[in-house]
Amino acid sequence: MPTTTLSIILPARNEAATVGAVVAALRGRFPTAEIVVVDDGSADDTGALARAAGAHVIRHPVSLGNGAAIKTGARGARGDVLAFMDADGQHDPEDVVRLIQKLDEGYDLVVGARSGSTQASRVRWFGNAIYNRLAGWIVGHPVADLTSGLRVARAAKFREFLHLLPNGFSYPTTSTMCFFRAGYGVAYVPIEARQRADKASSHIRIVRDGARFLLIIFRIGTLYSPLKLFTPVALALFLGGLGYSAWTLATAGRFTNFGALMFVTSLLVFFMGLISEQVTQLLYAQRSSARD
Repeated sequence: MPTTTLSIILPARNEAATVGAVVAALRGRFPTAEIVVVDDGSADDTGALARAAGAHVIRHPVSLGNGAAIKTGARGARGDVLAFMDADGQHDPEDVVRLIQKLDEGYDLVVGARSGSTQASRVRWFGNAIYNRLAGWIVGHPVADLTSGLRVARAAKFREFLHLLPNGFSYPTTSTMCFFRAGYGVAYVPIEARQRADKASSHIRIVRDGARFLLIIFRIGTLYSPLKLFTPVALALFLGGLGYSAWTLATAGRFTNFGALMFVTSLLVFFMGLISEQVTQLLYAQRSSARD
């Protein structure tokens, strides 16, 4: 076990059926840890049951979203290491131990990577696999599980990105990509997540939140690695202009304004990406100097 202090943060909304047992299990396994349950505007007894089981409860008077609950918990926690897990009973407290042991090897963020058999559905698993590949391409590192809610991070480094985390879903996506692009050590530990007792009560809607995940990936990509996104667009425009110009020259014997527009647009998009990359590097240099 680490010598640093540990805070375990559980965002919870209408989890009265499970939160008491989850907190009790954590209290039994981590008797000296701070357990923070952020009651995100629950309409049931989630907060009272968590408090009775031994957790420090912070309540949102109205539901602000999963990400907002995570930010509230991270700001209020006192530990040097922050562990995040769901309050619905999906995660095993013993897995937190394994993640902390991995963190002690020198990493800054350790994520519990779920196996395909423990994810909610094949559609969800397939969608997550696509997001993992896309995010991995942007950050330049393999991403085993982009959306896992079980993770352990060093508190000071996690708080650097609080202003970037969305109030809704998905804070795991944003935090994972931020740690990678900041050059912090990220590791994955395989876990087996339990199924929710009521699958229909899952707060994630596949189509709507899938679009949000993509938007988050591209937003973090443009913030930390602009050329990874701008260059393919510029190349596609250039190749499109080249193909269109070749076709008009072969069929009409002339070079059209539209072909010229595509060439010029491709150059503009590339130079926008190049400038964005330079701005990103300058911002990182300033942040590194401030930390030092």
